[in-house]
Amino acid sequence: MSSTALETLRERLRGEVIGPQDAGYDEARTIYNAMIDRRPAAIARCADRTDVRAAVRLARETGTDLAVCGGGHSGGGLGMIDDALVIDLSGGLRWVRVDPETRTALVGGGSQLGDLDHEAHGHGLATPAGVMSTTGVGGLTLGGGHGHLTRAYGLTIDNLLAADVVLADGSTVTASAEEHQDLFWALRGGGGNFGIVTAFRFALHPVDTVGLAVTLWDPEHIGAVLRWYREFLPAAPEDLNGFFATLTVPPGPPFPEEIHHRKMCGVVWCTTGPTDEETLAKLFVPVAEPAPPVFHFATPIPYPGIQTMFDELIPKGLQWYWRGDFFDRVTEDAIDVHRTFLERMPTELSTMHLYPVDGAAHRPGPMDTAWAYRDAVWSGVIGGVGTEPAEAGALRDWAVSYWDALHPQSMGGAYVNFIGQDEPQERVRATYRGHYERLAEVKRTYDPENVFHHNQNILPAG
Repeated sequence: MSSTALETLRERLRGEVIGPQDAGYDEARTIYNAMIDRRPAAIARCADRTDVRAAVRLARETGTDLAVCGGGHSGGGLGMIDDALVIDLSGGLRWVRVDPETRTALVGGGSQLGDLDHEAHGHGLATPAGVMSTTGVGGLTLGGGHGHLTRAYGLTIDNLLAADVVLADGSTVTASAEEHQDLFWALRGGGGNFGIVTAFRFALHPVDTVGLAVTLWDPEHIGAVLRWYREFLPAAPEDLNGFFATLTVPPGPPFPEEIHHRKMCGVVWCTTGPTDEETLAKLFVPVAEPAPPVFHFATPIPYPGIQTMFDELIPKGLQWYWRGDFFDRVTEDAIDVHRTFLERMPTELSTMHLYPVDGAAHRPGPMDTAWAYRDAVWSGVIGGVGTEPAEAGALRDWAVSYWDALHPQSMGGAYVNFIGQDEPQERVRATYRGHYERLAEVKRTYDPENVFHHNQNILPAG
Protein backbone atom coordinates (compact mmCIF):
# COMPACT_ATOMS: atom_id res chain seq x y z
CA MET A 1 0.00 0.00 0.00
CA SER A 2 1.41 3.38 -1.01
CA SER A 3 1.99 6.10 1.55
CA THR A 4 -0.72 8.13 -0.18
CA ALA A 5 -3.26 5.34 0.18
CA LEU A 6 -2.27 4.86 3.81
CA GLU A 7 -2.83 8.54 4.56
CA THR A 8 -6.17 8.47 2.72
CA LEU A 9 -7.22 5.53 4.87
CA ARG A 10 -6.29 7.45 8.02
CA GLU A 11 -8.36 10.41 6.86
CA ARG A 12 -11.43 8.27 6.21
CA LEU A 13 -11.41 6.17 9.39
CA ARG A 14 -12.17 7.15 12.97
CA GLY A 15 -10.22 4.14 14.20
CA GLU A 16 -6.45 3.70 14.29
CA VAL A 17 -4.54 2.75 11.14
CA ILE A 18 -1.19 1.05 11.76
CA GLY A 19 1.43 0.77 9.03
CA PRO A 20 4.76 -1.10 8.92
CA GLN A 21 6.68 2.00 10.03
CA ASP A 22 4.48 2.68 13.05
CA ALA A 23 5.27 1.84 16.64
CA GLY A 24 3.02 -0.99 17.71
CA TYR A 25 2.97 -2.63 14.26
CA ASP A 26 4.60 -5.85 15.44
CA GLU A 27 2.20 -6.12 18.35
CA ALA A 28 -0.79 -5.41 16.12
CA ARG A 29 0.12 -8.15 13.65
CA THR A 30 0.61 -10.79 16.37
CA ILE A 31 -2.20 -13.32 16.51
CA TYR A 32 -3.02 -16.38 18.62
CA ASN A 33 -0.93 -18.86 16.61
CA ALA A 34 2.75 -17.92 16.90
CA MET A 35 3.55 -20.22 13.98
CA ILE A 36 2.05 -17.47 11.79
CA ASP A 37 4.40 -14.49 11.21
CA ARG A 38 3.02 -12.19 8.52
CA ARG A 39 3.48 -8.56 7.57
CA PRO A 40 0.33 -6.86 6.27
CA ALA A 41 0.44 -3.61 4.32
CA ALA A 42 -1.67 -1.95 7.01
CA ILE A 43 -3.96 -2.83 9.89
CA ALA A 44 -7.18 -0.83 10.16
CA ARG A 45 -8.60 -1.03 13.68
CA CYS A 46 -12.10 -0.04 12.75
CA ALA A 47 -14.07 1.97 15.25
CA ASP A 48 -17.48 1.12 13.79
CA ARG A 49 -19.32 -0.26 10.78
CA THR A 50 -18.74 2.91 8.82
CA ASP A 51 -14.99 2.42 9.21
CA VAL A 52 -15.34 -1.14 7.90
CA ARG A 53 -17.22 0.12 4.85
CA ALA A 54 -14.60 2.79 4.18
CA ALA A 55 -11.74 0.28 4.49
CA VAL A 56 -13.39 -2.14 2.07
CA ARG A 57 -13.96 0.61 -0.46
CA LEU A 58 -10.40 1.92 -0.24
CA ALA A 59 -9.01 -1.58 -0.71
CA ARG A 60 -11.13 -1.93 -3.83
CA GLU A 61 -10.08 1.50 -5.14
CA THR A 62 -6.36 0.80 -4.68
CA GLY A 63 -6.37 -2.87 -5.65
CA THR A 64 -5.09 -3.85 -2.22
CA ASP A 65 -5.62 -7.40 -1.00
CA LEU A 66 -8.07 -7.61 1.89
CA ALA A 67 -8.17 -9.75 5.04
CA VAL A 68 -10.45 -9.67 8.07
CA CYS A 69 -9.36 -10.31 11.67
CA GLY A 70 -11.78 -10.77 14.55
CA GLY A 71 -10.47 -12.71 17.53
CA GLY A 72 -7.30 -13.81 15.72
CA HIS A 73 -7.78 -17.48 16.68
CA SER A 74 -7.69 -18.87 13.13
CA GLY A 75 -5.31 -21.82 13.15
CA GLY A 76 -4.13 -20.91 9.67
CA GLY A 77 -3.83 -17.23 10.49
CA LEU A 78 -6.43 -16.35 7.85
CA GLY A 79 -6.97 -12.91 9.33
CA MET A 80 -3.34 -11.76 9.02
CA ILE A 81 -1.97 -11.82 5.46
CA ASP A 82 1.27 -10.52 3.93
CA ASP A 83 0.86 -7.23 2.02
CA ALA A 84 -2.90 -7.08 2.68
CA LEU A 85 -5.05 -4.43 4.28
CA VAL A 86 -6.23 -6.15 7.46
CA ILE A 87 -9.61 -4.99 8.73
CA ASP A 88 -9.29 -5.56 12.48
CA LEU A 89 -12.66 -5.68 14.24
CA SER A 90 -11.33 -6.13 17.77
CA GLY A 91 -11.34 -2.44 18.70
CA GLY A 92 -14.57 -0.49 18.37
CA LEU A 93 -16.58 -3.54 17.31
CA ARG A 94 -15.96 -5.44 20.54
CA TRP A 95 -19.17 -5.03 22.52
CA VAL A 96 -22.19 -7.04 23.74
CA ARG A 97 -25.73 -5.90 24.57
CA VAL A 98 -28.11 -8.39 26.20
CA ASP A 99 -31.89 -8.08 26.28
CA PRO A 100 -32.98 -10.37 29.13
CA GLU A 101 -36.67 -10.00 28.28
CA THR A 102 -36.30 -11.39 24.76
CA ARG A 103 -33.35 -13.58 25.76
CA THR A 104 -31.23 -12.25 22.92
CA ALA A 105 -27.78 -10.74 22.61
CA LEU A 106 -26.48 -8.28 20.02
CA VAL A 107 -22.73 -8.88 19.68
CA GLY A 108 -20.13 -6.81 17.87
CA GLY A 109 -18.14 -8.63 15.20
CA GLY A 110 -14.83 -8.12 17.03
CA SER A 111 -16.00 -9.61 20.33
CA GLN A 112 -14.55 -12.65 22.02
CA LEU A 113 -16.59 -15.46 23.54
CA GLY A 114 -15.65 -14.25 27.00
CA ASP A 115 -17.34 -10.92 26.30
CA LEU A 116 -20.58 -12.67 25.38
CA ASP A 117 -20.36 -15.16 28.25
CA HIS A 118 -19.72 -12.42 30.82
CA GLU A 119 -22.56 -10.16 29.75
CA ALA A 120 -25.10 -12.95 29.27
CA HIS A 121 -24.15 -14.61 32.56
CA GLY A 122 -25.16 -11.44 34.38
CA HIS A 123 -28.72 -12.37 33.41
CA GLY A 124 -28.37 -16.13 33.94
CA LEU A 125 -28.19 -16.75 30.19
CA ALA A 126 -25.80 -18.24 27.62
CA THR A 127 -25.60 -19.55 24.07
CA PRO A 128 -23.53 -22.50 22.83
CA ALA A 129 -20.18 -21.18 21.59
CA GLY A 130 -16.77 -22.80 21.94
CA VAL A 131 -14.68 -23.89 24.91
CA MET A 132 -12.26 -20.95 25.29
CA SER A 133 -13.14 -17.40 26.25
CA THR A 134 -10.48 -15.85 23.98
CA THR A 135 -11.93 -17.28 20.77
CA GLY A 136 -13.45 -14.73 18.41
CA VAL A 137 -17.24 -14.78 18.14
CA GLY A 138 -17.14 -14.03 14.41
CA GLY A 139 -14.90 -16.78 13.12
CA LEU A 140 -16.39 -19.42 15.40
CA THR A 141 -19.96 -18.53 14.46
CA LEU A 142 -19.46 -18.30 10.72
CA GLY A 143 -17.84 -21.74 10.72
CA GLY A 144 -20.77 -23.28 12.64
CA GLY A 145 -19.66 -23.19 16.26
CA HIS A 146 -19.75 -26.01 18.79
CA GLY A 147 -18.90 -26.18 22.48
CA HIS A 148 -19.96 -27.28 25.95
CA LEU A 149 -23.66 -26.52 25.35
CA THR A 150 -24.05 -28.07 21.90
CA ARG A 151 -25.91 -31.24 22.88
CA ALA A 152 -28.36 -29.15 24.92
CA TYR A 153 -28.87 -26.15 22.63
CA GLY A 154 -27.36 -26.90 19.22
CA LEU A 155 -24.60 -25.28 17.22
CA THR A 156 -23.86 -21.58 17.51
CA ILE A 157 -25.45 -21.03 14.08
CA ASP A 158 -28.64 -22.70 15.31
CA ASN A 159 -28.92 -19.79 17.73
CA LEU A 160 -28.06 -17.05 15.23
CA LEU A 161 -31.09 -14.84 14.55
CA ALA A 162 -29.60 -12.14 12.31
CA ALA A 163 -26.32 -10.65 11.09
CA ASP A 164 -25.35 -7.17 9.92
CA VAL A 165 -22.99 -7.59 6.97
CA VAL A 166 -20.68 -5.28 5.03
CA LEU A 167 -20.52 -6.61 1.49
CA ALA A 168 -17.68 -6.57 -1.03
CA ASP A 169 -18.85 -3.28 -2.57
CA GLY A 170 -18.97 -1.54 0.82
CA SER A 171 -22.75 -1.62 1.10
CA THR A 172 -24.55 -3.10 4.12
CA VAL A 173 -27.39 -5.55 4.59
CA THR A 174 -29.04 -7.39 7.45
CA ALA A 175 -29.41 -11.11 6.85
CA SER A 176 -32.06 -13.08 8.73
CA ALA A 177 -34.93 -15.48 8.17
CA GLU A 178 -36.91 -12.52 6.80
CA GLU A 179 -34.25 -10.60 4.84
CA HIS A 180 -31.59 -11.85 2.45
CA GLN A 181 -32.50 -15.41 3.35
CA ASP A 182 -29.97 -16.88 0.92
CA LEU A 183 -27.14 -14.97 2.55
CA PHE A 184 -28.40 -15.89 6.03
CA TRP A 185 -28.38 -19.56 5.02
CA ALA A 186 -24.80 -19.27 3.73
CA LEU A 187 -23.47 -17.37 6.76
CA ARG A 188 -24.54 -20.24 9.01
CA GLY A 189 -21.51 -22.42 8.39
CA GLY A 190 -20.06 -20.96 5.18
CA GLY A 191 -17.22 -19.09 6.87
CA GLY A 192 -16.08 -15.58 6.02
CA ASN A 193 -16.74 -15.93 2.30
CA PHE A 194 -19.69 -13.60 1.90
CA GLY A 195 -18.91 -10.39 3.76
CA ILE A 196 -17.78 -8.88 7.04
CA VAL A 197 -20.27 -9.41 9.86
CA THR A 198 -20.17 -6.36 12.10
CA ALA A 199 -22.92 -7.56 14.46
CA PHE A 200 -24.56 -10.87 15.34
CA ARG A 201 -27.90 -11.38 17.08
CA PHE A 202 -28.14 -14.60 19.10
CA ALA A 203 -30.84 -16.43 21.00
CA LEU A 204 -29.89 -17.07 24.63
CA HIS A 205 -30.87 -19.89 27.00
CA PRO A 206 -31.24 -20.14 30.78
CA VAL A 207 -27.76 -21.29 31.80
CA ASP A 208 -26.17 -20.15 35.04
CA THR A 209 -24.26 -22.70 37.13
CA VAL A 210 -23.20 -25.86 35.27
CA GLY A 211 -21.62 -29.07 36.43
CA LEU A 212 -17.97 -29.45 35.40
CA ALA A 213 -16.24 -32.80 35.61
CA VAL A 214 -12.89 -34.11 34.41
CA THR A 215 -12.19 -37.85 34.21
CA LEU A 216 -8.75 -39.26 33.33
CA TRP A 217 -7.64 -42.82 32.62
CA ASP A 218 -4.23 -44.36 32.05
CA PRO A 219 -3.39 -44.58 28.33
CA GLU A 220 -3.45 -48.40 28.27
CA HIS A 221 -7.23 -48.15 28.81
CA ILE A 222 -7.88 -45.93 25.78
CA GLY A 223 -9.56 -48.76 23.85
CA ALA A 224 -11.96 -49.65 26.65
CA VAL A 225 -12.68 -45.98 27.35
CA LEU A 226 -13.45 -45.13 23.71
CA ARG A 227 -15.67 -48.21 23.30
CA TRP A 228 -17.61 -47.12 26.39
CA TYR A 229 -17.68 -43.43 25.42
CA ARG A 230 -18.96 -44.05 21.87
CA GLU A 231 -22.01 -45.83 23.33
CA PHE A 232 -22.55 -43.87 26.54
CA LEU A 233 -22.58 -40.26 25.40
CA PRO A 234 -24.92 -40.45 22.38
CA ALA A 235 -27.43 -42.27 24.59
CA ALA A 236 -27.08 -39.82 27.48
CA PRO A 237 -29.55 -36.99 28.14
CA GLU A 238 -28.86 -33.92 26.00
CA ASP A 239 -28.07 -31.80 29.06
CA LEU A 240 -24.82 -33.78 29.40
CA ASN A 241 -21.91 -32.91 27.12
CA GLY A 242 -18.44 -34.40 27.24
CA PHE A 243 -15.55 -34.15 24.83
CA PHE A 244 -12.96 -36.92 24.68
CA ALA A 245 -9.28 -35.95 24.71
CA THR A 246 -5.78 -37.36 24.63
CA LEU A 247 -3.43 -35.18 26.65
CA THR A 248 -0.49 -34.79 28.97
CA VAL A 249 -1.66 -33.82 32.47
CA PRO A 250 -0.64 -30.20 33.17
CA PRO A 251 1.06 -29.37 36.44
CA GLY A 252 -1.29 -27.62 38.81
CA PRO A 253 -4.76 -27.89 40.34
CA PRO A 254 -7.04 -29.73 40.32
CA PHE A 255 -4.61 -32.49 39.34
CA PRO A 256 -2.55 -34.18 42.08
CA GLU A 257 1.21 -33.93 41.72
CA GLU A 258 1.69 -37.66 41.16
CA ILE A 259 -0.03 -37.51 37.76
CA HIS A 260 1.57 -34.28 36.53
CA HIS A 261 3.26 -34.64 33.10
CA ARG A 262 1.74 -38.09 32.49
CA LYS A 263 0.05 -38.98 29.20
CA MET A 264 -3.63 -39.78 29.69
CA CYS A 265 -6.94 -40.09 27.90
CA GLY A 266 -9.98 -38.40 29.37
CA VAL A 267 -13.30 -36.63 29.07
CA VAL A 268 -14.14 -33.05 30.01
CA TRP A 269 -17.81 -33.02 31.02
CA CYS A 270 -20.39 -30.26 31.27
CA THR A 271 -23.96 -30.71 32.47
CA THR A 272 -26.71 -28.10 32.43
CA GLY A 273 -28.82 -30.30 34.70
CA PRO A 274 -28.87 -30.24 38.52
CA THR A 275 -25.43 -29.59 40.02
CA ASP A 276 -25.80 -30.53 43.69
CA GLU A 277 -23.11 -32.88 45.03
CA GLU A 278 -25.38 -35.95 45.26
CA THR A 279 -26.72 -35.58 41.71
CA LEU A 280 -23.26 -35.08 40.22
CA ALA A 281 -21.95 -38.13 42.07
CA LYS A 282 -24.76 -40.31 40.67
CA LEU A 283 -24.41 -38.86 37.18
CA PHE A 284 -20.79 -39.88 36.89
CA VAL A 285 -20.95 -43.34 38.44
CA PRO A 286 -20.67 -44.87 34.92
CA VAL A 287 -17.16 -43.44 34.38
CA ALA A 288 -15.80 -46.45 36.30
CA GLU A 289 -17.30 -48.92 33.82
CA PRO A 290 -14.51 -48.99 31.19
CA ALA A 291 -11.68 -48.90 33.75
CA PRO A 292 -11.01 -47.31 37.14
CA PRO A 293 -10.19 -43.64 36.53
CA VAL A 294 -6.82 -42.37 37.69
CA PHE A 295 -8.53 -39.05 38.44
CA HIS A 296 -12.12 -37.82 38.63
CA PHE A 297 -13.23 -34.41 39.74
CA ALA A 298 -16.71 -32.85 39.64
CA THR A 299 -17.96 -29.50 40.87
CA PRO A 300 -20.58 -26.84 40.21
CA ILE A 301 -19.13 -23.84 38.42
CA PRO A 302 -20.50 -20.62 36.88
CA TYR A 303 -20.71 -21.09 33.11
CA PRO A 304 -18.02 -18.46 32.36
CA GLY A 305 -15.72 -20.48 34.63
CA ILE A 306 -15.83 -23.55 32.42
CA GLN A 307 -15.29 -21.33 29.37
CA THR A 308 -12.09 -19.87 30.83
CA MET A 309 -10.53 -23.03 32.27
CA PHE A 310 -8.15 -23.52 29.30
CA ASP A 311 -7.19 -19.86 28.82
CA GLU A 312 -4.05 -19.94 30.95
CA LEU A 313 -3.03 -23.42 29.83
CA ILE A 314 -2.96 -22.52 26.13
CA PRO A 315 -2.51 -18.74 25.93
CA LYS A 316 -1.77 -16.61 22.89
CA GLY A 317 1.74 -17.04 21.52
CA LEU A 318 2.11 -20.82 21.24
CA GLN A 319 3.03 -22.80 18.12
CA TRP A 320 -0.07 -24.45 16.59
CA TYR A 321 -0.76 -26.83 13.75
CA TRP A 322 -4.15 -28.52 13.53
CA ARG A 323 -6.30 -30.70 11.31
CA GLY A 324 -9.79 -32.08 11.76
CA ASP A 325 -12.53 -34.39 10.49
CA PHE A 326 -16.14 -35.33 11.19
CA PHE A 327 -16.99 -38.80 12.52
CA ASP A 328 -20.29 -40.66 12.80
CA ARG A 329 -18.71 -43.59 14.67
CA VAL A 330 -15.54 -44.55 16.50
CA THR A 331 -14.23 -47.65 14.76
CA GLU A 332 -11.77 -50.23 16.05
CA ASP A 333 -9.25 -49.00 13.49
CA ALA A 334 -9.71 -45.45 14.77
CA ILE A 335 -9.08 -46.62 18.33
CA ASP A 336 -5.79 -48.17 17.21
CA VAL A 337 -4.78 -44.88 15.58
CA HIS A 338 -5.61 -42.87 18.70
CA ARG A 339 -3.60 -45.28 20.84
CA THR A 340 -0.58 -45.04 18.56
CA PHE A 341 -0.50 -41.26 18.35
CA LEU A 342 -1.19 -40.72 22.03
CA GLU A 343 2.09 -42.52 22.62
CA ARG A 344 3.82 -40.34 20.00
CA MET A 345 2.65 -36.92 21.19
CA PRO A 346 5.59 -34.61 20.49
CA THR A 347 4.99 -32.08 23.27
CA GLU A 348 3.06 -31.85 26.53
CA LEU A 349 0.57 -29.39 25.03
CA SER A 350 -0.26 -31.49 21.95
CA THR A 351 -3.70 -33.06 22.04
CA MET A 352 -6.64 -34.59 20.20
CA HIS A 353 -10.28 -33.76 20.94
CA LEU A 354 -13.58 -35.33 19.85
CA TYR A 355 -16.34 -32.75 20.32
CA PRO A 356 -19.95 -34.03 20.35
CA VAL A 357 -22.14 -32.51 17.63
CA ASP A 358 -25.27 -34.61 18.21
CA GLY A 359 -28.24 -34.03 20.50
CA ALA A 360 -29.91 -30.70 19.74
CA ALA A 361 -27.46 -30.16 16.86
CA HIS A 362 -29.17 -33.03 15.01
CA ARG A 363 -32.63 -31.46 15.05
CA PRO A 364 -32.26 -28.93 12.19
CA GLY A 365 -32.72 -30.46 8.75
CA PRO A 366 -29.71 -31.21 6.55
CA MET A 367 -30.66 -28.36 4.18
CA ASP A 368 -31.52 -25.75 6.82
CA THR A 369 -28.02 -24.25 7.07
CA ALA A 370 -24.71 -24.41 5.21
CA TRP A 371 -23.40 -26.83 7.88
CA ALA A 372 -23.44 -30.02 5.81
CA TYR A 373 -22.81 -32.68 8.47
CA ARG A 374 -25.96 -32.83 10.58
CA ASP A 375 -25.43 -36.59 10.68
CA ALA A 376 -21.99 -36.27 12.31
CA VAL A 377 -21.69 -37.35 15.94
CA TRP A 378 -18.23 -35.93 16.64
CA SER A 379 -16.08 -33.11 15.30
CA GLY A 380 -12.47 -34.16 15.77
CA VAL A 381 -9.37 -32.01 15.88
CA ILE A 382 -5.71 -32.97 16.15
CA GLY A 383 -3.60 -30.16 17.59
CA GLY A 384 0.17 -30.11 17.56
CA VAL A 385 0.95 -27.43 20.14
CA GLY A 386 4.30 -26.26 21.48
CA THR A 387 6.12 -23.34 23.04
CA GLU A 388 9.20 -23.07 20.79
CA PRO A 389 9.51 -22.20 17.09
CA ALA A 390 12.02 -25.05 16.74
CA GLU A 391 9.16 -27.46 17.50
CA ALA A 392 7.06 -26.38 14.52
CA GLY A 393 8.20 -29.14 12.17
CA ALA A 394 7.61 -31.90 14.70
CA LEU A 395 4.17 -30.51 15.57
CA ARG A 396 3.13 -30.46 11.94
CA ASP A 397 4.57 -33.89 11.18
CA TRP A 398 2.74 -35.48 14.13
CA ALA A 399 -0.58 -33.82 13.30
CA VAL A 400 -0.40 -34.66 9.59
CA SER A 401 0.70 -38.27 10.20
CA TYR A 402 -2.08 -38.69 12.76
CA TRP A 403 -4.64 -37.21 10.35
CA ASP A 404 -3.42 -39.35 7.44
CA ALA A 405 -3.89 -42.49 9.54
CA LEU A 406 -7.28 -41.44 10.95
CA HIS A 407 -8.91 -39.81 7.92
CA PRO A 408 -10.03 -43.11 6.30
CA GLN A 409 -12.21 -43.67 9.38
CA SER A 410 -13.88 -40.24 9.01
CA MET A 411 -16.91 -38.99 7.09
CA GLY A 412 -14.67 -37.19 4.60
CA GLY A 413 -15.11 -33.54 5.58
CA ALA A 414 -14.23 -31.39 8.58
CA TYR A 415 -15.50 -28.52 10.67
CA VAL A 416 -14.29 -25.68 8.48
CA ASN A 417 -12.51 -23.95 11.38
CA PHE A 418 -10.38 -27.08 11.87
CA ILE A 419 -9.01 -27.24 8.31
CA GLY A 420 -5.23 -26.75 8.36
CA GLN A 421 -3.44 -23.82 6.79
CA ASP A 422 -1.98 -25.81 3.90
CA GLU A 423 -4.78 -28.20 2.94
CA PRO A 424 -6.04 -28.33 -0.67
CA GLN A 425 -9.24 -26.82 -2.08
CA GLU A 426 -10.76 -30.30 -2.22
CA ARG A 427 -11.03 -30.23 1.56
CA VAL A 428 -13.36 -27.23 1.38
CA ARG A 429 -15.59 -29.03 -1.11
CA ALA A 430 -15.65 -32.11 1.11
CA THR A 431 -16.64 -29.98 4.07
CA TYR A 432 -19.72 -28.64 2.29
CA ARG A 433 -20.75 -31.83 0.48
CA GLY A 434 -23.74 -31.12 -1.78
CA HIS A 435 -24.10 -27.59 -0.38
CA TYR A 436 -21.00 -26.37 -2.21
CA GLU A 437 -22.76 -25.46 -5.47
CA ARG A 438 -25.47 -23.50 -3.64
CA LEU A 439 -22.81 -21.69 -1.62
CA ALA A 440 -20.97 -20.85 -4.84
CA GLU A 441 -24.17 -19.29 -6.21
CA VAL A 442 -24.58 -17.17 -3.07
CA LYS A 443 -20.93 -16.19 -3.38
CA ARG A 444 -21.51 -15.05 -6.96
CA THR A 445 -24.44 -12.90 -5.81
CA TYR A 446 -22.69 -11.18 -2.91
CA ASP A 447 -18.97 -11.36 -3.78
CA PRO A 448 -18.61 -12.16 -7.50
CA GLU A 449 -14.97 -10.99 -7.64
CA ASN A 450 -13.97 -13.07 -4.61
CA VAL A 451 -12.79 -10.05 -2.64
CA PHE A 452 -13.15 -12.09 0.55
CA HIS A 453 -10.84 -14.97 -0.32
CA HIS A 454 -8.58 -15.25 2.71
CA ASN A 455 -10.72 -17.97 4.27
CA GLN A 456 -11.48 -21.59 3.47
CA ASN A 457 -12.50 -20.26 0.12
CA ILE A 458 -15.67 -20.98 -1.82
CA LEU A 459 -15.19 -19.86 -5.42
CA PRO A 460 -18.01 -17.83 -7.05
CA ALA A 461 -20.15 -19.90 -9.41
CA GLY A 462 -19.61 -19.39 -13.12
